[in-house]
Amino acid sequence: MTITIKDIAYVRYQAPDLHQMESFLVDFGLHTVLRHERALYMRAAGSLPVAHITELGEIASLGFGLLAESVEDLQRLACEFGVAVESNQEPGGGQVVHLNDPDGFRVSVHYGLHQVAALPSRKPLPLNGFAQLSRLNAAQRLSKGPSTVMRLGHLVLKVGSYSLSSEFYARIFGMRASDTYYAGSEDNTIMAFMRCGLGQQFTDHHTLGILEHQHPGSFDHSAFEVLDWDDLMLGNQHLQKAGYAHSWGVGRHLQGSQVFDYWRDPFGNKIEHWTDGDRVNDDYLVGHAAINPDALAQWGPPLNPEFMS
Repeated sequence: MTITIKDIAYVRYQAPDLHQMESFLVDFGLHTVLRHERALYMRAAGSLPVAHITELGEIASLGFGLLAESVEDLQRLACEFGVAVESNQEPGGGQVVHLNDPDGFRVSVHYGLHQVAALPSRKPLPLNGFAQLSRLNAAQRLSKGPSTVMRLGHLVLKVGSYSLSSEFYARIFGMRASDTYYAGSEDNTIMAFMRCGLGQQFTDHHTLGILEHQHPGSFDHSAFEVLDWDDLMLGNQHLQKAGYAHSWGVGRHLQGSQVFDYWRDPFGNKIEHWTDGDRVNDDYLVGHAAINPDALAQWGPPLNPEFMS
């Protein structure tokens, strides 16, 4: 049984201090939707009602939300796993099916999440390249502050078995590998960047990353798309001045091509600002590369040792 997933909606963490998490996420560029004694809900500037959820408790990576193409997909999923199609009691409403993946991550599959009005933001800046001029008699003037986070773009999972998890997400959710990594010999694949299986429709190069790891059951990182290059750099400056822990960047990835900047939230979770990522469809040729620092970035600063922790 395979259903169609259109995109990722939100990521769900657990942390012992919701106020501290909220303060960081506001500086990161998210906006508070709801906070009560047990949970914190934050949104981006786009049209989805929530992008980041934190439940109160010990530090943990809990799960994430996906967007199904149809209510029939939810019904088929519920039948396959012997669970119910429920009314979503969290921001956004609609219907949801909750299940667990092979590593125990809570996968919440939604249909009918109510869209919200996008928050005010500037347009991406026009750039004057050597061979293409798009800005004439107009200066670039920017306001300092947090990045404008538009949406959650992808999530990378640390899993116990690459083959088991990648097969699960391909078989159940129709995810397809865009690029893979190997360790040692080429037949020892330990990671895949997986996109939504939308055929000829263009989609993000990856929505989920599957990384076989000696300490499975947590997220490697969650990644949020910002307006443009300048917006990413303004966010970098704002977070540095606020004293948060920088993990790696700024640079440009190889697989996926994103300009990236990685930070640590107050509880050690790695979280990324990115812009200018690849959009691909089923005509894209799957790559296969050795996993090493040279495979992670086309340019950027040296890889911090803590980045891989």
